[in-house]
Amino acid sequence: MDGESTSRRSPHAAALRAKAVRGYRAKAGIRARFSEHPNRVWKARVKRINRVWVGDITYLRLADGWRYLAVVLDHHSRRVLAWTLSRRRTARETCRVLARALIRRRPPRGLIFHSDRGTEYMGAAFCAFVARHRLRQSASVRGPSDNARAESFFHSLKAELTRGAVFLTELALRRALIRYIRYYNVRRLHSALGYRSPIAFERRAA
Repeated sequence: MDGESTSRRSPHAAALRAKAVRGYRAKAGIRARFSEHPNRVWKARVKRINRVWVGDITYLRLADGWRYLAVVLDHHSRRVLAWTLSRRRTARETCRVLARALIRRRPPRGLIFHSDRGTEYMGAAFCAFVARHRLRQSASVRGPSDNARAESFFHSLKAELTRGAVFLTELALRRALIRYIRYYNVRRLHSALGYRSPIAFERRAA
């Protein structure tokens, strides 16, 4: 009886063992993508503005749903160079906000643009946009802390402006963002900048 029971169970046990040892298979092309856009910020010593920019996206609450805030900051001065607010989180918006920053700052050739590995930044449309403007694309590898400048800005914005608040209209949110980003760039003091605002830090460096 025991032998018969064992023989009946053995095919199922074998199937279970087969599933257990099945290994993880990386997605096709993932290694190539990581090598093409490595984290160029890890070892970079950024001592001037317009050498490394960082970008990121976060969501903000509105009475009728959510809006997505995309930003570009200068890594050295922490200044917000451009931003967009949209209903969707797409490569179109990341291209749009980066285009605004490029028009306003006109950085030298070889600028590094750093972001996470979200589809808005790793998709073909955005990568082609970066290459067309002769920027060097960089992307996080380990996790969220790789993009600390942008994350720090979003933390400050949410703690000081949007936490616990619900904006009734997109216009109200836009006006609040305009005021806050102006305050952040012009007046908000940063210990890492010698207790200066981003704009004051840039002027002193110049």
